[in-house]
Amino acid sequence: MDPLRALRYFVVVAEELHFGRAADRLGIAQPPLSQRIRRLEDDLGARLFDRDSRRVELTEAGQILLAESRDLLARWERMRTLVGKAHRGEIDALRVGVPPELAGRVLADLLTAFGRACPDVRLDLQELTTTEQVRLLADRELDAGLLQHPVDVSGLELGPAVQTPLGVVLPRDAPLAARSELALGDLAGHGLVLFPRAAAPGLYDATLRTCWEQGFRPSHVRHARNPEFVLGLVLSGHGVAFDQGLVARKEPRVVWRPLVAGSLSWRMSVAWPAVNPHPEAARLAEVVADVLARDGVTTLAPVQDPVQRPWSVVFGRS
Repeated sequence: MDPLRALRYFVVVAEELHFGRAADRLGIAQPPLSQRIRRLEDDLGARLFDRDSRRVELTEAGQILLAESRDLLARWERMRTLVGKAHRGEIDALRVGVPPELAGRVLADLLTAFGRACPDVRLDLQELTTTEQVRLLADRELDAGLLQHPVDVSGLELGPAVQTPLGVVLPRDAPLAARSELALGDLAGHGLVLFPRAAAPGLYDATLRTCWEQGFRPSHVRHARNPEFVLGLVLSGHGVAFDQGLVARKEPRVVWRPLVAGSLSWRMSVAWPAVNPHPEAARLAEVVADVLARDGVTTLAPVQDPVQRPWSVVFGRS
């Protein structure tokens, strides 16, 4: 029997926990349905249901198969849909998550570049944290996401990674503003304005660890994602902030000073599901890396799983 059909029959029985009602839903007689379930049990070498004259219940093996079957059948239907659309030239949307703080000009360049590369595919960009993107990628509610590393990328493919060295945003009248370059240790005694940990736990922890290792133990940490909020906290003396230079351009009362080369950098790459990916996900990853690397500061980095890499390598330290 067709394995996928057998799994569909099994799922209906598991949902109804009644062979008669399941047979009615499937439009077949009950005896053939029972035979097919028994054959599936024989093929798998496991009993899937405990049943008697009064009740039907899933066994532990049946519960596992139900979860796996739903996932497999959903992926099969998605694959059929994508293949059919591709055959008819109807691949029309690519759902992509991007960090909320990604600059507007970068988003505009990304939309323009991808429009030239894949004119028949609409790019549906959604502002989402790395944590949100990972969850939605797993649920197949996103086709791709621009993730901030380090992050668990199990089950995902990664495109070219980019790495951006950071600098410090601080009030223009701060004593450190007189310097042309800063080391992390120079920030000792200051507070830090940083994105919330829930947005990208791996990057948050790695950032603080790098600060501590290089002599900057923030007196306190305030959280902010919106650039205006970041600027407000910096101007009111609640701490300095890390940035690649874009935030400081919004406010003349702050300055941006680069950190000593190799002190701190943030790393991103596009990720997409390894199984049944969107046909244009890999192409998107190339476009995004190219757009991000055009600022003259961000550079391409080797494609590796950041979860497996030591902190010093992730943050570009020797």
